[in-house]
Formats: sequence, structure tokens, C-alpha cells
Amino acid sequence: MATDYYSVLGISRDASQDQIKKAFRRLARELHPDVNPDPKTQERFKEINAAYEVLSDPQKKQVYDLGGDPLSQSGGAGGAGGFGAGFGNFSDIMDAFFGTASQRGPRSRTRRGQDAMIRLDVELNEAAFGTTKDIQVDTAVVCTTCSGEGAAPGTSAQTCDMCRGRGEVSQVTRSFLGQVMTSRPCPQCQGFGTVVPTPCPECAGDGRIRSRRTLTVKIPAGVDNGTRIQLAGEGEVGPGGGPAGDLYVEIHELPHPVFQRRGDDLHCTVTIPMTAAALGTKCPLETLDGVEEIDVRPGTQSGQSIPLHQRGVTHLRGNGRGDLIVHVEVQTPTKLDPEQEELLRRLAKLRGEERPTGQFQPGQQGLFSRLKDAFNGR
Repeated sequence: MATDYYSVLGISRDASQDQIKKAFRRLARELHPDVNPDPKTQERFKEINAAYEVLSDPQKKQVYDLGGDPLSQSGGAGGAGGFGAGFGNFSDIMDAFFGTASQRGPRSRTRRGQDAMIRLDVELNEAAFGTTKDIQVDTAVVCTTCSGEGAAPGTSAQTCDMCRGRGEVSQVTRSFLGQVMTSRPCPQCQGFGTVVPTPCPECAGDGRIRSRRTLTVKIPAGVDNGTRIQLAGEGEVGPGGGPAGDLYVEIHELPHPVFQRRGDDLHCTVTIPMTAAALGTKCPLETLDGVEEIDVRPGTQSGQSIPLHQRGVTHLRGNGRGDLIVHVEVQTPTKLDPEQEELLRRLAKLRGEERPTGQFQPGQQGLFSRLKDAFNGR
């Protein structure tokens, strides 16, 4: 044999494909004519390209190891045509200089599935204290008929006769660099290296089918609009029965008829009569923890707020809860009967301008009580 391709690349005869590729890349970086224009180097560069073209191709390598000349059979590296004539695969030259990893060989039919996301509606009290919910999920699962193989029962995938299991086909073209061998995915097997003559009738060869499942989701206390809960491995099963992706549950909090949420604090508004604001009162309020009495102090003005600490939403990360802020709205009567109007006139007269606002003069407390009774219809 005229040329020992193993010696050209500096590798042993039992070198793996990965070792062959590494040796070629190292030498290509050193000997490429653009890096080293010496004519002797150019000849050496042609030799390593010819060696790599043979040893990186399992079929050509087998012919070479048996004593044949694979290049003369394929019309490869023996011809002239510039410094680029005869090098194996143009992508491997690019790999040598730019470090790009060209994917050689057949690609797997088994791939990871996609992630999925669904929206889950929750009530305010469920978001505040946490809960568990059952959800219906419509995703791809492994086909039970073929167990993800994609072939009909009793059959199996077969090696592609076009690429002989390599998953790619090669062709030699001429360019300004000379003869260039390029590879592309096999059009018959789509790069898998195998074909399925009889696809599974249930999944049509995909290895997965659609199915509806019921999952129980734990909702932690303190979730808010947009919070996403990750359920690992509960998403779409991949093609060929590949591992499933993740399922994300996005929380959507439903509006509450009384409370408005701002962060972990809750806000609400209570409306009280003018007399109750002036005299003070206690009014019941249904909170997330049950009914509580709100203490409205005498002289409370419209727009004032009363905080109830630790009555809001549980902190999602951390201890404790937010607050419940009660906003007071003082209701001024719009229609007065003669008795009510007279009482208000007497009150205005008793108040005078010399007393500071909010201070009761002697006799005003009783008048306020009568006003309160009059407004309440007593």
C-alpha cells in the first residue's frame, strides 16, 4: 500500500472516530495553506485530507483496511485542482479553524419532548393560604401499542439502504477550493439511518399519542397572578417515546367581590353614616379569617384607613402575612326630612366657629344621638 493513512494522521490503527477527527483538526490548523504557504506544506495538507476522507468514512475505512483503494473507487482525493483538492468534508475544515462541532452519523429518533403550560384559576383565599387542585392535562404520552418504537407490532425499524445506516449522504462538487466533499442528511431516512417500513397504526410511527390525564397540583400559599409552578416530567413525551418535558401551571387569581390585592396586602372600603363617623362605632367585616369588628373612632374622616395587621396574604417566600387595610368612606345624607334638617341646623348653631373642628360643645353629644336616631328612622 503506497500511503499509510494512519501514519499520516499520527494515530494507531485501532484509533476511534473521535481520535481520528481530533488528529485531523490539529494537523489542519497547522498545515492549512492559508496559515503556512510553503509548497511542501501544501502537499502534506493534501495527504492529511486524503487520510481523513478515508478513515472518517466507515465504508472507505473498511475497504482501506482490507487492502483496497477507496479513493480510486470514489474519484476522491487522487485528482488535482488547487490546495483544497481532495479534502474530506468542508465542515470538518471549518471545525478545525472555528471549533464548530459538525454532527456526523445518524440522529436518534428519540428526543426530549416539549414543555407545556396551562392556566389555573384560583380564588383569593386559595392563593392566600394554599390548596391542592386536580387539573386535566391533554398532552402526548408514550404509545402503548408500540411502546414508543414507532413500528407496528411484530415489525421493527430497518437500516436505510440509501445511506447504509450513516444518516447522511456525501457528494463531491467543484469550487474555487477544488473538489469539495459535502454531506447532507439522507433524504430517504431523514438522517435517522433507519426506516420504518410498517409504521404503528396507533401513532403513525411517531411513538406517542394524545391522552388526557388528571394531575394533582399543590398550590403554595402566597401565589399571585403570573406565578408559575413547575411539574418536572409532566409535559409532552418526546418523539420516539423520548423523555417528557416539564409542565408549567400559571396561576390566575380571580377577582374578589370585596378585597383588592396589592402585593400581599388586601384593601377594602366600608361606608358608614356621618353620625357614626362623628360619634364612633363598631362595624362587622367578613375577612379571610372570619368576621371581625372594625373599631371606628369618633371623628373619623372620609378617606382615613384602619389597618388590620397580619390579615392579608401569606408571604410566598418568608414568614408572616400582609395586612388588611380598611378604607373608611363617610356617607353624607342627600335628602333630609324636616326633623333631620332642623336637627342639623341646631347642631351647626351649637358648634359655632370659635370651637375647633372635631370638639363637642356641651349638649352636642345628646344632639348627635338624636341625629343618629333620626337618620336611622327611630
